[in-house]
Amino acid sequence: MSEAVFIIVLLVAAFGAGTLGALTGLGGGVVIVPLLVLAFGVDLRYAIGASLVAVIATSCGSATSFLRSGAANLRTGMLLESMTVVGALFGALIAGWISTVAITYIFVAALLYSAIATLRTPKPNSLDAPPDALATRLRLDSILPGPSGSVGKDLPYASRRVPAAMVVMALAGVLSALLGIGGGIVKVLAMDRLMRMPFKASTATSNFMLMVTAGASAGIYLHRGQIDPQLAGPVALGAAIGSIMGAGIVARISVRPLRIIFAIVVVASGLEMLRRTIWGGA
Repeated sequence: MSEAVFIIVLLVAAFGAGTLGALTGLGGGVVIVPLLVLAFGVDLRYAIGASLVAVIATSCGSATSFLRSGAANLRTGMLLESMTVVGALFGALIAGWISTVAITYIFVAALLYSAIATLRTPKPNSLDAPPDALATRLRLDSILPGPSGSVGKDLPYASRRVPAAMVVMALAGVLSALLGIGGGIVKVLAMDRLMRMPFKASTATSNFMLMVTAGASAGIYLHRGQIDPQLAGPVALGAAIGSIMGAGIVARISVRPLRIIFAIVVVASGLEMLRRTIWGGA
């Protein structure tokens, strides 16, 4: 295809990935990387580099909306991000020593888990259990605003198991650097399942954190020459526009059908990447 058509296709595909990433809080990397590898034949490491740039753009686009609405917990995000950056720097350093085949296997496992995590119904937030002493000291409690125009629908919440969540966040940083996915899969899991934050607050805070995590590892990929501006530019632009749209509609629509479609896409992509790795051509 011509260069113009190639750029347009990249923009459209990245737009869809950015929208899904904002709606699910997982970031668009779980779609962008297999898309570039399978549909466009891009080398896996360059696909990861482009995805990290797109994750930064996606997070910048959606984070503004989430912060303005009050859904993102800024104090929690900044605390947890300190551990995620450490993990991202470590993951970016060891990524150069791990084979492409091994990275593919890890990525496929992350894809399959993301599909499962996306379809699982989050447990209702419990207001009875006391918050951690550390969470209280750091004032991590917050209020999730209700739908626009509603009265008495705001949901106060407090965080729990903060030390365990910080350890998990370091793992999220490693996955971000290795796979170019922003680590949103693990971040939402930690905040929703461990810290018992409301799911929408976890999603919003994850979107806010993604840009810092991806930025920490993208610098190392750039230093290695594994970020192609002609590839990363259209992908980042499309993902940013999609993320802004996704963040704007997430509070007004039922995302269950989108989650099902998202799960089908990432599972199919993961199985195809696995097939190509085992039988050649990945």
